[in-house]
Amino acid sequence: MSKKLLSEYFELCPEGRCPVDVLTESERKKAMNDGAVYLVGICQKAGTKNGNGRVYRKETLERELQNYQKAIGERRSLGELDHPDDSVINLRNASHLVTKMWWQGDNVMGKIEVLDTPSGRILKDLVKAGVKLGISSR
Repeated sequence: MSKKLLSEYFELCPEGRCPVDVLTESERKKAMNDGAVYLVGICQKAGTKNGNGRVYRKETLERELQNYQKAIGERRSLGELDHPDDSVINLRNASHLVTKMWWQGDNVMGKIEVLDTPSGRILKDLVKAGVKLGISSR
């Protein structure tokens, strides 16, 4: 059986403005003092046909979000720049860390911290250049 990579795209920080109210006090300080970059946006939608033609029930996404919370809490929820063909995260390409996920209506929201890695620095430069970025769940 061949694997099919699932993908979906949602723009992070629509209009280029990320809501500051989702940052903790320590994240705000890190952003102001150290130039840390955080991005916030929709990661998945329940009950809506996605780019793969699938509709995920809210119950399914609730279960998967609950399972993913452990990885977030253990700081293992890494992501890569671009959209690799493989579902396994290649650590040398890590660009960001998912630090929080929550429900907002039928949307799964996420907050990511851009890492100080080669791929993370590219991501940070793209953000500073005003490039519209999105997140793709897989």
